[in-house]
Amino acid sequence: MRNAVAAVALAAVLAGCSSGTPGSSSSGSSSPGAAPTTGTSASGSTGSSGVNPSNAPAQPPVSISEQKPVVPPGATPVAKEKVDTTSLSDTYRAEAYVFNDGRDVEVFGMGGGCKEARAEVTAQSAEVVQITLVTITKQPPGTMCTQEVRQVPLTVRLAAPLGDRRLLLEAREETG
Repeated sequence: MRNAVAAVALAAVLAGCSSGTPGSSSSGSSSPGAAPTTGTSASGSTGSSGVNPSNAPAQPPVSISEQKPVVPPGATPVAKEKVDTTSLSDTYRAEAYVFNDGRDVEVFGMGGGCKEARAEVTAQSAEVVQITLVTITKQPPGTMCTQEVRQVPLTVRLAAPLGDRRLLLEAREETG
């Protein structure tokens, strides 16, 4: 009986995973800190049976977990007009925090499943600090990764306090 229940549960999960192909859609949310979610598209649906006629492995749906920011104690938000995220997609948080002596900056990258996140200070001047949010995809051979992506708090240390400088956030993807 236990095997029958497990088989039914597995079939339900597989049917849900193969009901569409990963795609993304923006929620259009403009509230700060809100992350739009991505989901599956109806195109590519195989019907109610959940069978993939091409025998290609079914891809799990992609989702982005919306979480409250993890902010270090005593951190101060960087003024929104000082954070430039124009080159980032809507899935990234358009916010940053400074703490300790103003040299530590917390930003939010994307990670989860087979994706890791890190942040790099790529340039510093008297006017601007550029931070690159790096998403690294690591998928060992023969494994399937979940497509859940979450916002990951990342901290970088600057050579000097951020002060009145602008913060320019950019993103890059790598495979590892």
